[in-house]
Amino acid sequence: MSNRIAVIGAGSWGTALAVSLSGNGHIVKIWDVNAQHLKDLEEKKENVRYLPEVKLPEGVQISYTTEDALNGADVVLFSAPAQHFRSALENALPFLKPEMVIVNVAKGIEQKTLMRLSEIAGEKLPNARYVVLSGPSHAEEVGRGMPTTLVAASEELEVAEYIQDIFMTDSLRVYTNSDVIGVELGGALKNIIALGAGISDGMGYGDNAKAALMTRGITEIARLGVKLGANLGTFSGLTGIGDLIVTCTSMHSRNRRCGIMIGEGMVPEEATQKVGMVVEGIYTTEAAYQLAQKEGIEMPITEQIYNVINGGADAREAVKNLMTRQKKHETEEHF
Repeated sequence: MSNRIAVIGAGSWGTALAVSLSGNGHIVKIWDVNAQHLKDLEEKKENVRYLPEVKLPEGVQISYTTEDALNGADVVLFSAPAQHFRSALENALPFLKPEMVIVNVAKGIEQKTLMRLSEIAGEKLPNARYVVLSGPSHAEEVGRGMPTTLVAASEELEVAEYIQDIFMTDSLRVYTNSDVIGVELGGALKNIIALGAGISDGMGYGDNAKAALMTRGITEIARLGVKLGANLGTFSGLTGIGDLIVTCTSMHSRNRRCGIMIGEGMVPEEATQKVGMVVEGIYTTEAAYQLAQKEGIEMPITEQIYNVINGGADAREAVKNLMTRQKKHETEEHF
């Protein structure tokens, strides 16, 4: 069955999902705050800036107004960066209908408020049919039809299953989950660990160090997640360890690439500019550090990455601080 999908945000991920949805027989309209970017998409039939060499099918229509994009939509897919989700949602509010399903694919925590993105949606649209779509996925691969798995999470199972049916293809498999908190936090917080993995690579450390970062990283992600109401099991799934693996090991990951440059000695601001796209982990590190302080949760890796990014701490000294912490039993955790 064909559905009408509005995509808000024409970055790499929004474009890749628009291509996939169109190929699955849905009617797709895409809008972006950058009008010139939209003109380029329409003229070149390709997102040259963010997703080169992936052609836009005829079924993807370019909308120059939010109203046009949302007119008649069954599903509204928000693919704006996490720090701009609130403004993107506010811009769309006048044209949203109660029957529309809201899908958000951004991964982050709002810096100023420390709110998860579903909390922002709940504040602006208390009765929204809201789904977070997340998992180990690079836009570069989804746009080319490479096998990928995602998770659609909603407090209403039937809404998650509706999105599952819409997005499923022979190369994109979607699972459902009711743990919105865990899925959101797994997707957001793994970017911090990916920055750390990149910093480690940039300093010339090996696989041992990266394995340690990833393993202990998911432990502290889960520790904060459980405190905030998430299901512990979510962090061993696709949006926990799965997303962590793909982001810490791939050069598609802008967080890892940024970390590599920081590890090589570049200041964070310059590294972020050189990546050329939003590096969500930079913002999420600060938000997660503040959340950990607020909740009294121990997150040593996050704390050291925060010190490197925001306090100018030496990365090698940060590693030493982690390696020389007080001795512990591996399973000495307090969930």
